[in-house]
Amino acid sequence: MIRRPFVAFCYLALVSLLLQAEVSSAAPPQARPKDKQSKDARLGRLKDLNGYFPFAPSKTPEAWQKRARQVRRQVLLANGLWPMPKETPLRPVIHGAVDRGDYTVEKVFFESIPGFYVTGNLYRPKGKSGRLPAVLCPHGHWANGRFHDHGESTLKRELKSGAEKFKAGGRHPLQARCVTLARLGCIVFHYDMIGYADSVQLSYQLTHRFSKQRPSLSTPDRWGLFSAQAESRLIGLCGLQTYNSKRALDWLVSRGDVDPKRIAVTGGSGGGTQTFMLAAIDPRVAVAFPAVMVSTAMQGGCTCENCTYLRVGTGNIELAALFAPKPLALSAANDWTKELETKGLPELKQLYKTLGVADLVNGKHFDFGHNYNYRSRAMMYEWMNRHLKLGHRSPISERDFVPLSVSEMSVWNDKYPKPTGGEAFEVKLMQEINTASNKQIAALTPTDAKSLARYRETIGGALDAMIGRRLSSVGKVEAERTFKKDRGDYFEFAHLVRSKTHGEEVPVIFLMPKKGGKRVVVWVDRKGKAGLYAADGSIRPEVKKLMAAGVTVAGLDLLYQGESSLDGKPLKQARRVSNRREALSYTLGYNPPLFVHRVHDILTLLAYITSHKEKPERIDLVGLNGAGHWVAAACAQAGDAADGAAIDTAGFRFAKLTGIRDLDLLPGAVKYGDLPAILALAAPTRLWLAGEGKTPPAVTKKVYRAKSGADAISSYTGPQKEAAAAAVNWLLER
Repeated sequence: MIRRPFVAFCYLALVSLLLQAEVSSAAPPQARPKDKQSKDARLGRLKDLNGYFPFAPSKTPEAWQKRARQVRRQVLLANGLWPMPKETPLRPVIHGAVDRGDYTVEKVFFESIPGFYVTGNLYRPKGKSGRLPAVLCPHGHWANGRFHDHGESTLKRELKSGAEKFKAGGRHPLQARCVTLARLGCIVFHYDMIGYADSVQLSYQLTHRFSKQRPSLSTPDRWGLFSAQAESRLIGLCGLQTYNSKRALDWLVSRGDVDPKRIAVTGGSGGGTQTFMLAAIDPRVAVAFPAVMVSTAMQGGCTCENCTYLRVGTGNIELAALFAPKPLALSAANDWTKELETKGLPELKQLYKTLGVADLVNGKHFDFGHNYNYRSRAMMYEWMNRHLKLGHRSPISERDFVPLSVSEMSVWNDKYPKPTGGEAFEVKLMQEINTASNKQIAALTPTDAKSLARYRETIGGALDAMIGRRLSSVGKVEAERTFKKDRGDYFEFAHLVRSKTHGEEVPVIFLMPKKGGKRVVVWVDRKGKAGLYAADGSIRPEVKKLMAAGVTVAGLDLLYQGESSLDGKPLKQARRVSNRREALSYTLGYNPPLFVHRVHDILTLLAYITSHKEKPERIDLVGLNGAGHWVAAACAQAGDAADGAAIDTAGFRFAKLTGIRDLDLLPGAVKYGDLPAILALAAPTRLWLAGEGKTPPAVTKKVYRAKSGADAISSYTGPQKEAAAAAVNWLLER
């Protein structure tokens, strides 16, 4: 009687262990052996502005044209200028002329955006008639900008070292550039970078010294520069400054005394950034001379030189190269540009030679600190003389001049008082830009094949630039099988799928039935590949149903899910580079957002499946349990690879995100129509859509109808807990 309960207990314990073993055998296998480190380059150190940015020139003119179109679109998008905003009246005011004998200087202000002013001085030669060449001069990061004065002690050092030749030019080097160009016969506009001199509406502290996020200006209804809301709309300081430069060019071209075919731009330091930025995006610039900025090293330290996406996969040498084949010259100094003649310039010369214009690019290092001094200005004058066809004998030398006082330069006075600024103005400006952009994007909503092509070019082009990859550009993909188990009526495989082209690695589980298996469903889940399994470790019922129908199901760990991390711990917020300033552009100006990386992982797996020797008969995508927005973007970028996609958006919208380190932040997503527009770009792939109510979002529906004449969308409105089962039923019915 004593032994029977004991035997029964042992029997039950044994059964329990066997059951646990069975459950354990069905638990998700590890794709990466314990002794192997991840080979995913994305888990390493993030790239920052102090990285190395080499330029590999294209080998043929045709290859360069293709690459240049892609990078130029990226530059425009990063600056918030894709598509270019609709121009508004400039309403220029010119007053307060100062006569210096052989040239005059006038005060100028105009509105680049209604109520937002560009300020500066217009230098004009006297005794000249007809249309004259013009030069835009953004000043750069010298103290007080356009009002800069080196001071007496610095002047003495500059004269002694040979950096400067004359007292006036040595003390006022920014004015010297404008005066000499005017004396050479050019109309010169010397304008303020935002926050400097007369540009007072957005303060210097905000625009060039921003450091901490401002919660009071980071809400969905009230937001300012550098917030998640501004980033989601690609409204940033760098873009505002670039647009001001573009509008300055608009104003010059509108003048009757300017030759629109002979326009140049030159600036140093941050003004050099503006020089190559404007030259890259505006075909009206004929000659460019960016000083002490273009290099393979540091890319620009100020917030006004950085914006999200700008240098992802590229750098300042290539951005300057976008000006090819037009005349481009660069100066370098004993700063981050000191290696220009051996790193960067040879590649630029190679590109120009490939384009058949080897003599239209030049660069030189000057043995001085960071500057735009007499020696580098002299090089610039020779370049402008030659390529603007000014007709002067070489060498060209500066002459002394009477410097302008601050009062003689400042555009604001009693008659024209300084405009108001501050937080209220900042918020108003953001809304002004956002409203105009929304109207412009809404006007692109297609109604027929022609307007659909325009929509895909603009909105689809924006998503291409943001994601940075389509299925066709994933490159070489290979897989290493690390686990195989015969489970009776199916096989369980684990692979490490690698994009050799991009140095990325994706842990994947394949559940392949022994009967059928030619149809594949890629199952994407917030839990990663563990989403294929129930809480007890068994395969979840919905996946079993697919397998029973002969469907192979693949689950994957996206970046920082499961095995796609160094420590197996999920991220709580997106990574950022080491920088004292909490501006997103310092991180995402050089690295894709996490959202983008996760879309890349889905595309990598799709590339592996579609290129496999055993060609699948059909591929479908599933995005449930918080993964709908990733799958929507992957579907949009996959072309016709996916036959169908079952997506539960759970009502997700990028516009709801309020933190710059949110894991799902995708800068620009709100500007281009948020998730509904991404879903629209999946057309004509058939969609099963949950989380959006009884009907699809309006733009999604309109794009699908314009593409195929029918919605091709099934909307699910049933209980959330039954969504996965309903999605599987939809897949199997087709």
